[in-house]
Formats: sequence, C-alpha cells, structure tokens
Amino acid sequence: MSEMIRLSVFRYDPEKGGKPSMQAFEVPLLNSGMKLLDALNYIKWELDGSLTYRRSCGEGICGSDGLNINGVNGLACITPIVGLKQPIHVRPLPSMHVIRDLVVDMDHFFDQYRQIQPWLQTKTPVPEHERLQSPEDRARLDGSYECVLCGCCSTSCPSWWWNGDRFLGPAALLHANRWIVDSRDGATGERLDQVEDAFRLYRCHQIMNCMEACPKELNPTAAINHIKRKLLARKS
Repeated sequence: MSEMIRLSVFRYDPEKGGKPSMQAFEVPLLNSGMKLLDALNYIKWELDGSLTYRRSCGEGICGSDGLNINGVNGLACITPIVGLKQPIHVRPLPSMHVIRDLVVDMDHFFDQYRQIQPWLQTKTPVPEHERLQSPEDRARLDGSYECVLCGCCSTSCPSWWWNGDRFLGPAALLHANRWIVDSRDGATGERLDQVEDAFRLYRCHQIMNCMEACPKELNPTAAINHIKRKLLARKS
C-alpha cells in the first residue's frame, strides 16, 4: 500500500457564502520526486474537482502556482512533498484578496510591475541589427532577469502588507533595478525619479523575507539597496 500524505488545504467559495476553512485530504505518495503540485492535481482529478488553484508550466518558469506552504511562500510545482511537515498546510499567498480557494487577485501586483515601465527605453537611433552589450554588462543583469513574477517575495514582505497601496514591493523594485543596471537603457534618470519616494522605495526596512521566500533564490533586498545607492550617488 502506498504511503499516504496528509494535507490541509484552504477552501473558500464566495459564491456559496460562508467563512473560509481548511479541508483535510490524504493523497498517495506517487514517487520519491513528487511535488506539491502533483498532490493538488491528485486532489482535483481524483478526490474533489471543485478545488481551484493556478498552474501552467509545472517547471518553475511561469510563476503561476505561488502558494503559502506550511507558512512559507513558494511554488507548488518545484516544492518536494518529501520533507514537508504533515499535515501540509496549503494556503493562498498572504495579504492578497482571495478569489476562490487558492486563487488570489494579482491585479494590484501586476499594476505595480507596470508602473516601473519594464521595457527597454532608448534615446539613440535604432541600430541596423541589435543593441549589443559587453559580457561584463550582460553579467550585471544576473540575479534579476530570472524573476518569474510569482509574487512570493512581495506577499512575504510586512512593509508590503501594511503599505501595499504605496510601497512598490520587492518584485517591482527588483525589476526596476534590472532596467537601471541595463547598459542599453537610456532612461536611468527617469527610472530613479519614478521610485524616489518615501513609500515607493524607502518603505523597505531590510526585513529580507523577500530573499528567503524567492523560489529562484534571487535577492530583491540587494536590488533595492542598489537603487538607494544610485540615488545617493546622484545627489552627491
């Protein structure tokens, strides 16, 4: 008989009314490499088809299945079942409006991402082929372009919980820094102007939950500090 895995999963259906609750499930350990997403898929396909959650690539690339797993944010598709304390408590990302079960409203998160204008802005003529970078300039983008916008970092940040309407949060600021350090971009001054604000940038208090929560092992705190140093250097 297969080993059974115990889970406690957040359930909430606003169309049916009532309060949110945790529902217990048991699923078989399918293999030694089983991930949390495999367990959620088993619940949906074999036990309760009404369970609602986001999923897509299943490889940690799309960032769609960010969840709170035993109190820590992470991606279900790359989180191994083996080693997690049972019952495994699975909840939606914290400080987000829950649409249903494990699905949260990401509109505000992506609106903040759009505010940093995450695209290349140049003031020089378009080259015949492409805008080249030196290997050294390209290496400066490491640690930021890998972000998959899962929201695990921003939703683990107390400053974002308390001031999410004004503080851009770790994910948006990580991407802001990605364009500030890009040697091909010509809008560094405008980008610094856009984030220079007591709330938008400086509400980061170096708690570093974002770094602990990032499933790609990125360091938004370091990116935020780099922006602060750029602003300080601009004033001196």
